[in-house]
Amino acid sequence: MAEVIKMQAVNFTSVEEIQRFSLWAIKSLASRRKMSFEDYCVITQEDLEDIKDSISTQDLPSAINTIKEYLKQQDLVELNVGVTGESGSGKSTFVNAFRGLGDEEEGSAKTGPVETTMEPEVYLHPKYKNVKVWDLPGIGTPKFKADEYLEQVEFKRYDFFIIIASERFRECHTQLAKEIMRMGKKFYFVRSKIDFCITAEKRKKNFDEKKTLDIIREDSENGLRKIGIEDPVVFLISGWELGKYDLNALEERMEKELPQHKRRVLMLALPNITLEINEKKKKALEENIGKVAFLSACVAAIPLPGLSITADLAIIADELRKYYSAFGLDDPSLQRLCERSGKTVEELKSLMKSPLHQGINPSSILTLLGAASLLISEDAIELLVSFIPIVGSLVAGGLSYLTVSRMLKRALNDIADDARNVLIASLETEV
Repeated sequence: MAEVIKMQAVNFTSVEEIQRFSLWAIKSLASRRKMSFEDYCVITQEDLEDIKDSISTQDLPSAINTIKEYLKQQDLVELNVGVTGESGSGKSTFVNAFRGLGDEEEGSAKTGPVETTMEPEVYLHPKYKNVKVWDLPGIGTPKFKADEYLEQVEFKRYDFFIIIASERFRECHTQLAKEIMRMGKKFYFVRSKIDFCITAEKRKKNFDEKKTLDIIREDSENGLRKIGIEDPVVFLISGWELGKYDLNALEERMEKELPQHKRRVLMLALPNITLEINEKKKKALEENIGKVAFLSACVAAIPLPGLSITADLAIIADELRKYYSAFGLDDPSLQRLCERSGKTVEELKSLMKSPLHQGINPSSILTLLGAASLLISEDAIELLVSFIPIVGSLVAGGLSYLTVSRMLKRALNDIADDARNVLIASLETEV
């Protein structure tokens, strides 16, 4: 194969010929490994154009630094969530649940039947320190003034507000909503402690949970209309059972109304407690595969023995750790899940089919992907063709890009499936 590449690489007269030859070479190498070219392609045409632009306008070190800086900055995007409501409405419990914590865990917000928050208090997400959930002072005082309150809590720093009521929404809630709207920010009405309502209604004959939820939602929205809110939307939430009721609808609304660069932050930070969130996390993580593979492609163009295979494994391992953390399959997250579900860690891990749950290392990565021989042969071919002027870098880089893309795509699918199985088991839900 290398001889063919050398023979055909000598008489190019245009960049277009070089690009066509590179594509042919990559397809040929893929074919020799009995893999279809399409199997590699997990990236959109738009992604490929972005990468092409990076290569055409920068030298190799600059291109590498550009992608690294992009990935770094992506993880530093801040999301600030303000949670407010009357005393005893369940603000602090929601703050904890949003971050995947119980009320008595280390780092949780203080909870109680009386107001425990006198000043805005920030709580960092246990995994994503750039996600800050703010427990704001209660709003139910007789002299409450929405404009003064928002100035007191430093209104500008929040991306959106959650306005919580455990019973009926009152004038203080609507005053605050109108002032937030006037200042151009988003807010969401949340009716909390829905689990208490359901428990009480279960004592009645002919209990129907869906009908009960519809009545509560309609009553809350009608109450808001009467005190001046047009077309209100109320989300029914239980801080103790966050995955039930309207969490998916609330998440979908927040995601839709956030700027694009903050949607990913929100999705990764949410606890993996519904099948819908599980699937959306997968899609959010999938978006980075092209850029991570591009780093591998850049490294593959550097003709140093062993460098590409080492870098590829390091890049993949780092990305896989992010996947496990986002899906809550790391050991601390699994332990918290066991405490809530009554399952044991061993029970949950028995449902995980990926060998990576025993540890992420070069050996387990190669076992998962069944690609030890693929990587070794890739390394040898990359080293050989990378010495060929111009074309060598394109072929070696392209092969590495496609291979790492395919590997990460497969790994992400496996880990997402494991997370789905663990979630179903913890909820004892059949789907």
